[in-house]
Amino acid sequence: MLYHLFTHLREIYDLPGAGLFSFVSFRAGMSLMTSLTVGILFGKRIIERLQLMQVGEIVRDLGLEGQMNKQGTPTMGGLIILGAILLPTLLFADLTNVYTQLMILSTLWLGTIGFIDDYIKVFKKNKEGLAGRFKVIGQVGMGVILGATMIWHPDIAIKELTLEDTWTTVRSTATTIPFIKDNHFDYAWLLSWIVEDAAQYVWIVFIPLVILIVTAVSNGANLTDGIDGLATGTSAIIGMALAVLAYVSSNTVIADYLSIMYIPGSEELVVFIAAFVGACVAFLWYNAFPAQVFMGDTGSLALGGIIATFAIAIRKELLIPVLCGIFLIENLSVVIQVGWFRHTKKKYGEGRRVFLMAPLHHHYQKLNMPESKITARFWIVGILLAVVTIVTLKVR
Repeated sequence: MLYHLFTHLREIYDLPGAGLFSFVSFRAGMSLMTSLTVGILFGKRIIERLQLMQVGEIVRDLGLEGQMNKQGTPTMGGLIILGAILLPTLLFADLTNVYTQLMILSTLWLGTIGFIDDYIKVFKKNKEGLAGRFKVIGQVGMGVILGATMIWHPDIAIKELTLEDTWTTVRSTATTIPFIKDNHFDYAWLLSWIVEDAAQYVWIVFIPLVILIVTAVSNGANLTDGIDGLATGTSAIIGMALAVLAYVSSNTVIADYLSIMYIPGSEELVVFIAAFVGACVAFLWYNAFPAQVFMGDTGSLALGGIIATFAIAIRKELLIPVLCGIFLIENLSVVIQVGWFRHTKKKYGEGRRVFLMAPLHHHYQKLNMPESKITARFWIVGILLAVVTIVTLKVR
């Protein structure tokens, strides 16, 4: 809103200083500072309110050291994150931009699913929360909207350099393949050997893939949210890497230099992701060990969904296995544990485990490693993965 207000004041009244709002770097900085301020200042009030409402975490006894001490810690703290993301975005981003609209939608959509799940757990005293099929339906719905928008919205396109060194606008479902020299890949190519006009039917491949990514990453963030500060800090690290990727993709000079896709309009994503990083860091103020509040599914589903939507918007979704490696390994640890248990139970009549407990962070807890050390080491791995992701821009 401030962006539109000052743009109007600059154009109509030539107000001194209003031109600052035309710079993405200024608006991103303001977005970051506002999200930090909102998250820290209002976070305490929200926590106090949650305590008054007795919105406490119901902890299942898994035999982990110090686990039952967390009983009654306020949950649904994801509301702090959502507010600290949305307020700066509404103030400093271009609200007519389709990418901004997609990010706001994904934040509200998946945040609402998580909120309903937490509400059922806390207020209805149902430990199972929202039925899994309804969560999946919600994630699929978001995936369908995102995929359809990326294919058919008239404002979503990329620009490529012609032989005459001029930029030409192209509407396509092209994406980036990491570590490959000519690293553009169009999903329409997957259908080119079946039908002649593959671009017309690319949605058959693209939309299911988007659904898979949104579901996998949001669930990965949800599984990672098991110890104090782990999911929040990991998401902040991922957000900083995404900010770099979005910025270089929105700058013609850098995009030309790096030989990557130039995505018009994606500069607004930098403003959004700055708010995202600020919100995560602000939440760590209260969520770092020992946590004063848990984000609940309200926060974790939204964080994963935002990351997935953002990566798809800047056409870097194939980098997710690297960038979101922490989420991936947490997901895989559960799949491996369950799969091996069922296989051995069927074969030997007794289920066996690969890990002491899944997800993976619980395995290390079972080894009596302190929570703070587990979190710090996962963050270090996350930083390494983020650096590798950024390096793929040049290493091919």
